[in-house]
Amino acid sequence: MTTSPDMLADHRELSASLAGPAGVLPRQDIRKLVQRSMIRSITGQFVESQFQPASLDLRLGHKAYRVRASFLPGPHKSVEQALSDLTQDAVSLEQGAILEKNCVYVVELMESLDDLPTTISAFANPKSSTGRLDVFTRLIADRASMFDTVPGGYSGKLYAEISPASFSIKVRRGSRLNQLRFRRRNSGQEEAAGFRVSDKELRDIHKDTPLVDDVPVIQNGLQFSIHLAGSHIGETIGYQAQRFTDVIDVDRVGEYEIDDFWTPIPARPSKRLILDPHQFYILASKEKLHIPPRFAAEMAPIDPTMGEFRVHYAGFFDPGFGVGADGAPGSRGVLEVRSHEVPFVLEDGQVVGRLAFERMAAVPDALYGQIGTSNYQGQALKLSKHFRG
Repeated sequence: MTTSPDMLADHRELSASLAGPAGVLPRQDIRKLVQRSMIRSITGQFVESQFQPASLDLRLGHKAYRVRASFLPGPHKSVEQALSDLTQDAVSLEQGAILEKNCVYVVELMESLDDLPTTISAFANPKSSTGRLDVFTRLIADRASMFDTVPGGYSGKLYAEISPASFSIKVRRGSRLNQLRFRRRNSGQEEAAGFRVSDKELRDIHKDTPLVDDVPVIQNGLQFSIHLAGSHIGETIGYQAQRFTDVIDVDRVGEYEIDDFWTPIPARPSKRLILDPHQFYILASKEKLHIPPRFAAEMAPIDPTMGEFRVHYAGFFDPGFGVGADGAPGSRGVLEVRSHEVPFVLEDGQVVGRLAFERMAAVPDALYGQIGTSNYQGQALKLSKHFRG
């Protein structure tokens, strides 16, 4: 095939339009990828509320495949080929369907990628509401050897692996459980270089724009601790998921009573909580947080030497999250906590994780709290948006 001068000119124009500083792409740049058909939808249409400050919400397609086990296709196989060996059942999502807890499903997403630039890679997280329902969701791409990661230059379909853990859920075509972010690197730059903010830079940022409402503890990121004291004995400082409940429809907001799904945890004089193995808890950070407009943050895995438990399933914070009316940090981090094999004691103020900050390639044209889907701005202890109160 001969490349014409016009085609070369178009390619140069495209490359120029997508060039810019390294970092996480804001939503105005994600729109450019959509306009250039590098992000596609099977309907040809996108919904305005899909565009978050630093990510794109992904929508479930028309069919869920129940599989024997979680999997990665590996470098020589598509997800569709892997599904042919592992699928136990297929369920239509056109009219909605129940995904049972403790089962694994794979759903082709409505969005796909077409000739993503080699300098732009993508990575995924569950949405906050998904994590707070204890739904384990990961992105799978064709020929992938890692979850939640899409390399630069990728063309192909995208899939969501879904495994509800505490509650069975009802989903349908168009439901949104995870989100995709995009990183741009400069030519010749290592994939991870230039994105993570160093501890020294974090200290400087905090001096200009406070990241927490107290003295920050910065060591390999911004550390945060657990809030178990409350303002008085008996105050609800967390929730434990009940084991036998009704189904939760992920598209119904403010429809469910808390007491039908969660057991409140009161503050105790001991200011401690013993985590039961394999049980799921919603707790909150002691610190109030703020993510400045030029940065995004992600809860990073805890050091295993600090305890055998996990404190996040979603854990992505958009630029602008947490800003109070006076510009001070105003939102606690909500923590999705699960102990592993043994009971584990948490003490009030105990460090349980850290936030890794990344640079944005540009300030988003709308920050968290300025769009209609900012459900958790100003939050203290808060369950997912599905519950009343």
